[in-house]
Amino acid sequence: MTKRAFTFPGQGSQSVGMGKDLAAAYPEARAVYQEVDEALGQRLSAIMFEGSDDILRLTENAQPALMAVSMAIIRVLESKGVRLADHAAYVAGHSLGEYSALAAAGTFTLADTARLLRTRGQAMQKAVPVGHGTMAALLGLDLETAREVAAEAAQGDVCDVANDNAPGQVVVSGATAAVERAVEIAKAKGAKRALLLPVSAPFHCALMQPAADAMAAALAEVAMNAPVVPLVANVLAAPISDPAEIRQRLVEQVTGVVRWTETVTWLTGPGSVTHLTELGTGKVLTGLAKRINAEAVANAVGSPADIEAFVAELTA
Repeated sequence: MTKRAFTFPGQGSQSVGMGKDLAAAYPEARAVYQEVDEALGQRLSAIMFEGSDDILRLTENAQPALMAVSMAIIRVLESKGVRLADHAAYVAGHSLGEYSALAAAGTFTLADTARLLRTRGQAMQKAVPVGHGTMAALLGLDLETAREVAAEAAQGDVCDVANDNAPGQVVVSGATAAVERAVEIAKAKGAKRALLLPVSAPFHCALMQPAADAMAAALAEVAMNAPVVPLVANVLAAPISDPAEIRQRLVEQVTGVVRWTETVTWLTGPGSVTHLTELGTGKVLTGLAKRINAEAVANAVGSPADIEAFVAELTA
């Protein structure tokens, strides 16, 4: 029997034009974008559809934009009789994608999710002055070696493992000088490649503590329901459903490691799910799933054609 998890992409999957084909094809998608625009008091949809890449890439725009496309797909699927609770055993999201997953599973309203991600994006950007922090991908090193690289590079600065994305694809984050040292140390330790990433802030490291505090305050004010299916949380790589624990883990996630390799390993382990379906812009998580578990059946649903094919498959 097919048992699915729905996964939701994180920052880096955004691109100008995202979600425009959905708006053209489906009134439900247009309604989602309008609701997000109204919640933010800004025409985010215009930035998504025809904005400049630089403005879309700003954390405070990219985060709610990625969520909006994922939720547009969820609403279109619902309009076609495909309800998340009937077809997914779990949800999971990469970093900000955790908020998309929770909105899809009914923990947050769409408007609240948009506002939370705007707050999160602004707080993450404000936590560290531009230029003082960065991130780097270390390719071809295992997680343990990447941890050693980060510890050796720190030299009194912050340098933390931020994302364990897939075997041989670990991201470190921290003070710019420390991360630059990590790139050189990683090469000396046999990394295939080690390169700085084009990010505006050092996400998922101790320097993000002011943003974690801001999210604790914002999440304390928002109504939360238990998700209709459990969330496999980034910081645990294990399922949770209790709203109080979800709130706590979302705060921890700002400074904590995105344990994506372990998340996918858990999801595709014995007795868990047979299929991973990525809902949103791009196919990053689908590619990572196949690197993490070569046996994983993973697909991405992002375009009108993808949606129609997916609905046909589910209702066959």
